[in-house]
Amino acid sequence: MKRFVVLSWWLVAAGCGYALVGKSNNLLPPTVHTLSVPAFVNKTTRVELEQRVTQAVADEFVSRGRLRLVRSEKDADVILRGSIDSFGIYPIAFNQQGRATQYQISITANIELLDHRAEDKVLWKNDQYRFTENYQVNVESTDAFDQETRAIQDIAVQFAQSLVTNLLEGF
Repeated sequence: MKRFVVLSWWLVAAGCGYALVGKSNNLLPPTVHTLSVPAFVNKTTRVELEQRVTQAVADEFVSRGRLRLVRSEKDADVILRGSIDSFGIYPIAFNQQGRATQYQISITANIELLDHRAEDKVLWKNDQYRFTENYQVNVESTDAFDQETRAIQDIAVQFAQSLVTNLLEGF
């Protein structure tokens, strides 16, 4: 009887459209092989942010092995364009002396993926793509600026992973 209940539940679940998320929602058809990622536009006051994010996004696409990165947009099947519209660093945890021990970095970007083969048809667009992540600070260290720079580099990589997962796996 127990097997019958389990089997019945499984059949009902299978008939209700349950599936692995991202399995069939790939935005890119198999005929897409090349990608161009022009430098993101930086609309913030944070220097070099667009360089770090653009490089991290390009590296993440390449590391997935699905697409080949090309420099020229004319050679690309798809183009990923973006701008970083806001960037903030906010203290969120403090020690007993009142010094910040943890910060949250927030990035909001305008991202669009274009099918260059189809007159730059928009395949995916999010003009408020938001990413936040926390990072710890060593309050004993005197290199606060270096810690922030390292954190921004790490956040750029995590931003890229999140974005590429959204684009390639349909999450």
